Amino acid sequence: MLTISADSAKIANRKPAFDHPVNAPDATILTAFPAVTRGDATTLILGSMPGIASLDAHRYYAHPRNAFWFIMATIYGNGTAPEHYEDKIAMIQTAGVALWDVLKHCKRPGSLDSKIDPQSVVCNDFKVFIKKHTQLKLIAFNGKTAEQLFKKHVLPDLNLTVPTVSLPSSSPAMAMLTRQQKTTTWQQQLTLS
Repeated sequence: MLTISADSAKIANRKPAFDHPVNAPDATILTAFPAVTRGDATTLILGSMPGIASLDAHRYYAHPRNAFWFIMATIYGNGTAPEHYEDKIAMIQTAGVALWDVLKHCKRPGSLDSKIDPQSVVCNDFKVFIKKHTQLKLIAFNGKTAEQLFKKHVLPDLNLTVPTVSLPSSSPAMAMLTRQQKTTTWQQQLTLS
């Protein structure tokens, strides 16, 4: 039987993430999803803020060209990402992986991290998350922006003893690496923990 945490289940039932319409990019305030996690998570993968496709679908990594679910299926599944979102979540949770974003709120026209308004960032509460997840062994950043935001806005106030690793972004906007090259790097880094 598939079990999804209460926070994970909230994603499908939440209101749109926008306080303003998408067609008003200078006024768009985005709200990230709650963490997808279980208490026994050993790896936390952090993005910066979900892209528009994900926010519209109320699903992590919903853009069809984002390599995230392919990477997860290669590392933790049978090589093919499950069709249904709930099954994707079950696959990573079974492997001890939690998903979240560094940012809780920000202003950003479009989906590119480079467009995040630095004056608008509000971070998630990592003190509470880390306190609740005592088995956490690794924090992995999905892209440089997530790592930079975490180090600038979160780390100074956090007594972090968990190692961190920066991974190439799974986003299609990060086109320097192929999907397979990204997968190889992720697999090497995530299986070291």
